[in-house]
Amino acid sequence: MSRTVKVDIWSDIACPWCFVGKRRFEAGAAEFTAEGGTLEVEFHSFELAPDTPVDFDGSEVDFLVSHKGMPAAQVTQMLGQMTELAAGEGLAYDFDALQHTNTVKAHELLHFAKSKGRQVEMKERLLAAYFEEGRHVGRTDDLADLAAEVGLDRDEVVEALKSEEFLPAVRADKEQAIAYGISGVPFFVIDGRLGVSGAQEPSVFAEVLQKAAAGS
Repeated sequence: MSRTVKVDIWSDIACPWCFVGKRRFEAGAAEFTAEGGTLEVEFHSFELAPDTPVDFDGSEVDFLVSHKGMPAAQVTQMLGQMTELAAGEGLAYDFDALQHTNTVKAHELLHFAKSKGRQVEMKERLLAAYFEEGRHVGRTDDLADLAAEVGLDRDEVVEALKSEEFLPAVRADKEQAIAYGISGVPFFVIDGRLGVSGAQEPSVFAEVLQKAAAGS
């Protein structure tokens, strides 16, 4: 495994399966790198609910009832199952504290973080803030606070988000997703030619990474 394998990951912040998928990918990647492989990982923007307001007035149950047209009891049961599944990956989801919001600004921040070489750290921080800590990830000031926690310059972040400097990059990611035929996330494009859809088991990722490294 002499060459670096590029992994492009389309995902959303407000996507519980994306955080689970990130953990499972990391486990598969650790197996791959332990055998001598090297990786380059880049996250790309995908908005599951772009029409969501920045300040959604209601709970996660309320949002899913309106967004998916499901009964509240069914949504509550589904979120409970998701919480248990996430716990199996070491994640402490708190849907009661979660503040549902529009994620476009969070995606702009991820592109800013990429320009500073801190995208992977920023992605992790945003997912943990949203799903585990009940932090707001839709407003400029709140995002700037989170960015500062991973070592980014808060004032630079505020300026970039207010100017929408990275909004074209977000839109370009979404257009690329359409070109690839991606309709759900997480979605992993490995070596520009192999696709893995969903939060697969670590062994699946390890196998695909090994296949890519071998050029097969």
